Amino acid sequence: MNQKFVTVFGSSIPRPGDEEYETAYRLGKKLAETGLHVCSGGFQGIMDAVSKGATENGSEAVGVTLNIYNATPSKYLTKEIRTQSLADRLNNLIEIGDAYVVLQGGTGTLVELAIVWEYFNKNMISIKPFACHNTMWKQIVAIMEMQIKRENRKAGLIQSFDDIDKLADFIINSLTAN
Repeated sequence: MNQKFVTVFGSSIPRPGDEEYETAYRLGKKLAETGLHVCSGGFQGIMDAVSKGATENGSEAVGVTLNIYNATPSKYLTKEIRTQSLADRLNNLIEIGDAYVVLQGGTGTLVELAIVWEYFNKNMISIKPFACHNTMWKQIVAIMEMQIKRENRKAGLIQSFDDIDKLADFIINSLTAN
């Protein structure tokens, strides 16, 4: 079987025990249980949690780190790709992903969501499964979808979920259907 990777975007802030951390851990675990691997920004928080969930359940966890951050990579990475610029980091995260997931995050995560979405709309990459989790992203996506429809661009490219298990099922079913 071809190795498939799910790139997960999210905050470096959550710590073990925090709801957002445990949600990301559950996602990594569920993806791994179906043979999918994960890719993330490679540091702490959500990136660490999804990597931990994946590697503890037999999958790979690739981290695309950026050398300008004075941060410690996740100890759960099976491979680290070190980059020198944010553009290189983003390009690697996007290229590695066969699907994308946006979890809890701030402006950095917003940039990641927006770049993938824009690449889809400008036909710069092929459209792949793309899902976000939580109320904040659901609201942002809904607002942007109204504008996208006004501009007659491709709507419906991002699925929004409140339940991480339903999000995982969407990604798994999308990637294993082929």
